[in-house]
Amino acid sequence: MKAIPVPEIEGAYLFEPVPHVDDRGFFCRTFDKDVVASVGIDPDAFLQDSVSRSAFGVLRGMHLRSGRGEAKLVRCSYGRVFDVIVDLRAGSPTYRNQKHLELSGDSQVTLYVPAGCAHGFQSLTDPADVSYRIDRAHDPAEDVTIAFDDPELAIPWPFPPERMSERDRVAPSLAVALGRT
Repeated sequence: MKAIPVPEIEGAYLFEPVPHVDDRGFFCRTFDKDVVASVGIDPDAFLQDSVSRSAFGVLRGMHLRSGRGEAKLVRCSYGRVFDVIVDLRAGSPTYRNQKHLELSGDSQVTLYVPAGCAHGFQSLTDPADVSYRIDRAHDPAEDVTIAFDDPELAIPWPFPPERMSERDRVAPSLAVALGRT
């Protein structure tokens, strides 16, 4: 497994596994404590693993946490997703930068999303399973959601969203969510 910096987002990494492929399929390591630690991320900080399953076209996001934020490792374990990360850390050298990428069950690449960055994705397959390894216990009072279609962000979602949560559908603009209005 190797760690690849994401130049558009300071502190974000892609963790690319080395699959062992044969006629049965493949086997690969999806988390390696030493590789994670080698880029300055505390591998012991992760407290919770979660998974979401989404039908084709489902959009989830844009989400982040207030307070100390929330760092997470995100991997599409089955199917494919269009994944988006936006740096919303004031003072970051990559503030307001975005990275769009495809995560897939075929590659098993993991994206490290630093605390203070918004994250979301849209399912490109039916289904798509996304696994999360999160560094803080969930506190709903710290949830922040930003409108997926905010013109300030202008995220180029692959498809008009057919399904999303009510929370995502009625999310405020970036300016409102960040308290700029």
